[in-house]
Amino acid sequence: MMGTGKIIDLSGKTALVTGAAAGIGKASAKILAEAGASVALLDINYDAASRSAVDISASCGVPAKAYRCDVLSESDSMAAVEEAAKDFGTINILVNNTGGGGGGRERFDGLTGEYIDKIFSLNVYSIFRFSRFCLPYMKSSGYGSIVNISSMASVMSSVNMSVYSASKAAVNALTRQMAIDVAPVRVNAVAPGAIKTDALATVLTDEMEEKMLSSTPLKRLGVPEDIASAVLFFASPMSSWVSGQTLIVSGGGTQVLE
Repeated sequence: MMGTGKIIDLSGKTALVTGAAAGIGKASAKILAEAGASVALLDINYDAASRSAVDISASCGVPAKAYRCDVLSESDSMAAVEEAAKDFGTINILVNNTGGGGGGRERFDGLTGEYIDKIFSLNVYSIFRFSRFCLPYMKSSGYGSIVNISSMASVMSSVNMSVYSASKAAVNALTRQMAIDVAPVRVNAVAPGAIKTDALATVLTDEMEEKMLSSTPLKRLGVPEDIASAVLFFASPMSSWVSGQTLIVSGGGTQVLE
């Protein structure tokens, strides 16, 4: 059996993380780099992603590079993957982190087809795109792990979140099906509860946080590093016989935005 150091060792591997400029994406890129992986940080905000890449490379001692990418664009996504693969030699790990929607702002009688298409493109279609583009590199390298970022909203009910919740439920189903279709590449998902990111800060009030904590046994909201640790588990050899799973990381409870 592998020693404890070996089961999380990603030396010689390359990880590509979407939405990596900040929050869960940056934390995931950093923890993978701490485990030895080179990291490609993709984000539409290239300047912020570049700063994150510099920080990660300096603190972890591995190559890290930013790539500007609009995940809603197939050509943008393909170009970013091809450029990263050329720069690093291959791609072994894909973290599909980019997403959006929800936040209790999706009034059902105000939904438009344009909005629904955008949220599903961000949260679901982007997984199809990036996985399709990265799979050939994973299969040829002999090591492949895809980690999709879902949400606790995929398995619970909350007011004014119908599109976001439906799209994240689709991520869970897609994860299960991909695990069958693309094996031996492994596919898993992490479903965060309420995580203290800039996005949550735009809607979170003290009253709302207090209510969330009342239904959270571990009595704190999550931080990006909590999700990054789960990403590392799925990306590393530690989970070498785990595929098709969705892991809810929510402090043991549920946090509802209302």
